[in-house]
Amino acid sequence: MSEPQKRGTIYIISDGTGETAATMIRAALVQYQDAEINIVRSKNVRTESQVESVIADAFENRGIVIHTVVSAQLKQVIQEQTASKGLLSVDLIGPLLGTLDEYFGGTAAIKSVGALRMVDDRYFKRIEAIEYTVKHDDGKCLTELGEADIILVGISRTSKTPLSIFLSHKGWKVANFPLVLNSALPKELFAVDQRRIVGLLIDTDSLSKIRRNRLEKFGQDPGGEYARLTYIEKEIQYAQDLFKQNRRWPVFNVTERALEETAAEIVRVISSRLGLPDKMSF
Repeated sequence: MSEPQKRGTIYIISDGTGETAATMIRAALVQYQDAEINIVRSKNVRTESQVESVIADAFENRGIVIHTVVSAQLKQVIQEQTASKGLLSVDLIGPLLGTLDEYFGGTAAIKSVGALRMVDDRYFKRIEAIEYTVKHDDGKCLTELGEADIILVGISRTSKTPLSIFLSHKGWKVANFPLVLNSALPKELFAVDQRRIVGLLIDTDSLSKIRRNRLEKFGQDPGGEYARLTYIEKEIQYAQDLFKQNRRWPVFNVTERALEETAAEIVRVISSRLGLPDKMSF
């Protein structure tokens, strides 16, 4: 029996970013923690000459070739050249597409070059948006505020956080800031593109009911100032005055509106103002 190989190089050939293959390889390599493995990723491979160059390097270093290309022609070139040079190769996407073709009667597989890259890009942009949004919830972080696609401003219980998280899952980077009675907003907020800032309002009675229910849920006194109508009226008036001072901020009333409805309106307005593609589909 030959000695187990402790060192090696894995060559990824992809018509996209290669991230799909890299992720799967890293997951598999958990089982080989004692091995010293180098991963070489070749992205956007579209021609036979590109394939030949990668396989030549793999042959020189006695590596293994793992590919995620959808072109039947390039698949054949990879298979033929690795076989002729005695290299191991793995087609990560071919068997899956073949099985799906069989399952869907050969009608579902578009087989467009770079399709995996587009999926990867959307996925990672969404993850990046979610991470950004969580970090910038409730005014907790003032750094990288200029990267926000949307900034929500409103008093407590105007759905700032739920809206932020919902929008982030659609690929929008969202920051949100609470309006606290007689407390100034951070100066950093006024240094970013004001067209990205959105104000949120809610009716007095609805807000009082929401706050009372929340206090009761957590076993607190629902008759305190937080849920009292007179205090809420002052908060709402403070918010309205602030929004009047900053007329570039569109204002949305969230009273008894579905989260999806408010989110769609916000996206429509922000996209129109900034000439951005609507990243949201309902």
